Amino acid sequence: MNNTTKMLITLGFIGIVAGGSLSFVNNWATPLIAANQKAETERAIFLVQPEAKSYERIDNLPFEAYKVFDENKTFVGYSLPYEGNGFQGKIRLMVGLSTDLNNIIAMEVLDQIETPGLGTKILEEPFKDQFKNLNSSSPIEWVKGSPPSKDNEIQAITGATISSKAIVAIINNGIEGLKKAELKGEEK
Repeated sequence: MNNTTKMLITLGFIGIVAGGSLSFVNNWATPLIAANQKAETERAIFLVQPEAKSYERIDNLPFEAYKVFDENKTFVGYSLPYEGNGFQGKIRLMVGLSTDLNNIIAMEVLDQIETPGLGTKILEEPFKDQFKNLNSSSPIEWVKGSPPSKDNEIQAITGATISSKAIVAIINNGIEGLKKAELKGEEK
């Protein structure tokens, strides 16, 4: 057996072992990852809806959304996980909305890969607090370099305008989709 054949057999064996190992690890990790994502989503539902004690998923939507209820099973609003493109990649967030979808209760970023030190400021309180009790009856707007003057405006992060605009666009798209779906459901 010549040297080339020995190398091909050795590399083939290494490839089979490595591929099998990767497949095993993937099969082992996939359910754990799904369980962690479900737990993170549940945690975020209660973060953006502080009055909530229970929730139920809204079926027949092309995206994920939840109705939330207080301890008396009274409907208190919606929790809407939604995602879109940021500066570096996907941003996934959870938005708590009032029962009429006209006010944002709170917003929480679930997943992002924005620029450290700039875009990651979307995770910090000064930025996130702007969304508390924000009017969402019309699309949310953003301003740069000056404080918000309307009840549906937030101030963009200096140096991370694209990330700020992305958050606003994701929220606007999610709310618009939920409003259309809920209005369509009321017509039935």
